[in-house]
Amino acid sequence: MSENLVIVESPAKGKTIQKYLGNGFEVLASYGHVRDLIPKEGAVDTENGYAMRYEIIDRNQKHVDAIARALKKADNLYLATDPDREGEAISWHLYELLKERGALEGKNVQRVVFHEITKRAVQEAIENPRELATDLVDAQQARRALDYLVGFNLSPLLWRKIKPSLSAGRVQSPALRLIVEREDEIERFVRQEYWTMTAQNAKDEQAFTARLHTLDSHKLDQFDINNEARASEVRERLLKAANGKLLVSKVDKKQRKRYPAPPFTTSTLQQEAVRKLRFSTQRAMRVAQQLYEGIDLGSGPIGLITYMRTDSVTLANEAIGELRGLIEQRYGQDKLPETPNFYKTKSKNAQEAHEAVRPTSAFRTPEQVKSHLNEEQFKLYELIWKRTVACQMVFATLDTVSADLTAEAGSFFRASGSTIRDPGFLLVYEEGQDDRASEKESTLPLLVEGDSVTLQDIAAEQHFTEPPPRYSEASLVKTLEEFGIGRPSTYASIISTLLAREYVELESRRFTPTDIGRIVTRFLTEHFTQYVDYDFTANLENELDEISRGEKEWVPVMDAFWQPFHKLVDDKMESVNRSDVLQSREIGIDPASGKPVSVRLGRFGPMVQIGTKDDEEKPVFAGLRPGMKLDTVTLEEALELFKLPRQLGETEDGKAISTNIGRFGAYVKFGDQFASLKKEDDPHTITLDRALELIAEKKIKDAEKILVDFGNGIQILKGRWGPYINKVIKRVKLQIRLPKDREPDSMTLEECEALIAVAAEAKSAKKGAKKAKEAAAKPDGEATADAADKPKAAKVAKPKAAPKKAPAKKPAAKKPAAKKATATKTTAPKKSAS
Repeated sequence: MSENLVIVESPAKGKTIQKYLGNGFEVLASYGHVRDLIPKEGAVDTENGYAMRYEIIDRNQKHVDAIARALKKADNLYLATDPDREGEAISWHLYELLKERGALEGKNVQRVVFHEITKRAVQEAIENPRELATDLVDAQQARRALDYLVGFNLSPLLWRKIKPSLSAGRVQSPALRLIVEREDEIERFVRQEYWTMTAQNAKDEQAFTARLHTLDSHKLDQFDINNEARASEVRERLLKAANGKLLVSKVDKKQRKRYPAPPFTTSTLQQEAVRKLRFSTQRAMRVAQQLYEGIDLGSGPIGLITYMRTDSVTLANEAIGELRGLIEQRYGQDKLPETPNFYKTKSKNAQEAHEAVRPTSAFRTPEQVKSHLNEEQFKLYELIWKRTVACQMVFATLDTVSADLTAEAGSFFRASGSTIRDPGFLLVYEEGQDDRASEKESTLPLLVEGDSVTLQDIAAEQHFTEPPPRYSEASLVKTLEEFGIGRPSTYASIISTLLAREYVELESRRFTPTDIGRIVTRFLTEHFTQYVDYDFTANLENELDEISRGEKEWVPVMDAFWQPFHKLVDDKMESVNRSDVLQSREIGIDPASGKPVSVRLGRFGPMVQIGTKDDEEKPVFAGLRPGMKLDTVTLEEALELFKLPRQLGETEDGKAISTNIGRFGAYVKFGDQFASLKKEDDPHTITLDRALELIAEKKIKDAEKILVDFGNGIQILKGRWGPYINKVIKRVKLQIRLPKDREPDSMTLEECEALIAVAAEAKSAKKGAKKAKEAAAKPDGEATADAADKPKAAKVAKPKAAPKKAPAKKPAAKKPAAKKATATKTTAPKKSAS
């Protein structure tokens, strides 16, 4: 019997902590969140103090049951979930669930927090427990309620006014707006020409360059030389005036100090992992979680880094002392500053004071642990270790030289260069940069005022201004943090949602908005301006921070948001026309029919249309090709789309071959069968020979898929989730998994027909209710099915098969008649249960 039960969020972390606590302690995992709002309207009761209706998350029911059983044998319950608002809320949810069951009677319940999983930190936390923090819980609950109310009210509006399965979010939508506005800026950008003049020089057999800085006593601006004629005139004039020599008229020497970057926060860790390791933000956080929870270094799991969700750049005194010891030992006394380097948190939304992300021991070098880590774990640990060590080292000292080289009175070139006198922290680490080339340091020969250098030539180079770069994951994270939008710990999930919703695409590691992303953003920006405004979103985040610090009550904050918001939603539901939102754009007249040609968003994506719904004949449609955009497609490009389907020829057995684009992409049709085009194939240019190759591949693949063919359209096929029966009835495809104890070759035609009959009846009965169920499933409109095309098993008696005696089974656990939803006010216990 364990007197003490400790609850953490993940089993990996639990194993590490169990090792540190030893006998008398049992450590169990909640496996993340234990309950959430019911996925229905009314989960947040806006009429009654925003009381929230919760239910246990299905997948975690068994873990809550295990915790309740273990608690019967324990005297003390330690809630040791993560040290942030979300972790506090998970502890509170578990407390509430156990209290409802009566499992806390006579138990001592305490909250413990540690920011690193080391023996010292874990034992200190157990020795210094506290109560649940009501303010942190309130802040997290307010955040969850806000996100629910925005999603559950805006998403249905998007479904009705644009298309199904869209979503909007309190933070997601402003993030999308950033990407869309940057794309608009790029499209509006007008290139401007400018020229640079670079002197190619030599002195003491060392070549170097200098840029024209001043012409006719005027410091050159970027566009002062903006055409070839002017550039040629200036070049010829200066070459003639210099006559092969430039005079060193001024030399300026300085020393420059460069200071190390602060240790990592969640945001800067994500940015550097994207820049330097080419990780996604989601991948960076997943690997960091593994390093935090513990890696087995041979004698059991050890947490290698501190908690990775933090806004703080502070380091514990103990950690600074260890870092200084390592720097002196490894790099020398001269690389150690006289006093430690201290950093201040710049984030205006900084949460409760945590440490920065750092190694739990600086003396645990990357080389020492490399053999115990996989490749991505090692790369991220090395990055964190180097950044942390460098932040406590001396600054780098650079010698800079700037020399003016005169060609004629009032006109000179300037050469600049630098050398590293003392690398300081650069021995270990240099911070990456976004959207600009890293500075290349050039070395100049010894230049003395009054000397002359050889002018070999003057290069006149044409340039054009560049539009602002699209956002990368790193620069988007940085911008979101600068605006104060969202929390760094949520950025990875925001980015994954934008990609999953197909609001944006990631091309060459840069975000490009899709047509649907732009339409959603323009709709929200026009009709819900305040709620996608960057300052409004950041101010709301500040209010959540104030709630977490006990400076504001959460219900008034909710009221101030909800009252005007829901009135606006109701108004827009009635006043906005779908046709206005879809932004149909007429681009010309079809010369063949004389009818208008327009582009708009259709049910299955962006499309071009000839004619209108008011014409006697129905309009004709064609989907846009990849790369085409609603805002930029021309009449000529649009008319090309109507050349589909293209007739290519015939197969050897006389079946007509054509190519077209359908709901699920481009394809080749032969007879009544189809073969999908590959990514590199274009239906507008594909040849007959290539189409025949795809048809041959399709036939081979189909033949390998057939396990049993009964004729009459009934087959047993090999599927992704195992063998299944396939039958098409009245254009409806039925796919039924085989019973678990049956092999394909043991099935009879009669058994298959019986399973098909049951499946057809069930499908017909469910058809009417399916759409309503999916619409209510989630506030953001996401379908809840694991896979729409996954064959479903039918439970029927097997015809002509002798009944087998079922093996003895253990009595099933008693299930509740219905899942219990609880209405809960978000107040944490003021005192620990006793």
